[in-house]
Amino acid sequence: MIGAILLMVQGSIAMIVVVYESVLTQMPLKDSIVEVLTAIDAILLGTVLLVIGYGLYELFIDTNIEVPAWLEINDLDDLKSKLIGVVAAIIAVVFVGVFVDTDRSEDIAAYGLGAGALLAGLALFSLATKNPDKKNKTESASSKKDLK
Repeated sequence: MIGAILLMVQGSIAMIVVVYESVLTQMPLKDSIVEVLTAIDAILLGTVLLVIGYGLYELFIDTNIEVPAWLEINDLDDLKSKLIGVVAAIIAVVFVGVFVDTDRSEDIAAYGLGAGALLAGLALFSLATKNPDKKNKTESASSKKDLK
């Protein structure tokens, strides 16, 4: 949780610095985009740590903690799916940062293939480790809903 707060504060400070430098020094647009995406990346990584912290706290310490509906964790599969979603967002932000960075333009294909392979691997991992009991409960609940 402390690491999450630290990354979010650092990302927010980096965002403020980028806005300040962009206005005062008239930083080129591509440089501004790369700096903004770097700040967003830090904030998203802080979000990953926050989700892990709340999820583990909710799973092992207090199951009645009040969190937003999107952050409710009932089992490790819920935590895993939330983490995969946030990691996918981070991968996308990093790839866009490489895409707009003129210094690394020759690496775009390699980064794109790597990001795609990583996302495909995460999707396969999610499908392969899905809890079959939860899947059956979801299917039976949707079939009961269709009968009504």
